Amino acid sequence: MRTDKKQKLSQLRHWRVRKKVSGTKDRPRMSVCFTGQHIYVQFIDDQAGVTLAAASTRAKSASPDAKLAANVKGAQAIGKLAAEAAIAKGIKQVVFDRGGARYHWSEGKQGKDGKDGKEGKEVKEGKPVLGKLAALADAARQAGLQF
Repeated sequence: MRTDKKQKLSQLRHWRVRKKVSGTKDRPRMSVCFTGQHIYVQFIDDQAGVTLAAASTRAKSASPDAKLAANVKGAQAIGKLAAEAAIAKGIKQVVFDRGGARYHWSEGKQGKDGKDGKEGKEVKEGKPVLGKLAALADAARQAGLQF
């Protein structure tokens, strides 16, 4: 599929999600954006049009020793940092905006070869295999955010 077609479809998915999701001061929108190299999370009050808190792999609050990237490990770290930033601003409940990205994970079911279906990765028994977005959301929930 051509790159411009993929971008257009991603934009349409994002618009479809944004039609249904809106943040308030009491319950802001947690907007997530993945680029090829970085992850950005913002907590947005749509009624006032302001960003209340933010976290990213490029922020100074992210540990400089850990090379955070746009992968599952980086998503878990940024999810925790974003939740801490939000809780510091008094935000406990959010509305999750996946921004056109796919929220996916696997239950850890194995095929005949002992590997996970599509990716061919080894799966540990009973442990779910999370995608980037699911890992970020799970880390934010464990850090204390409700959505």
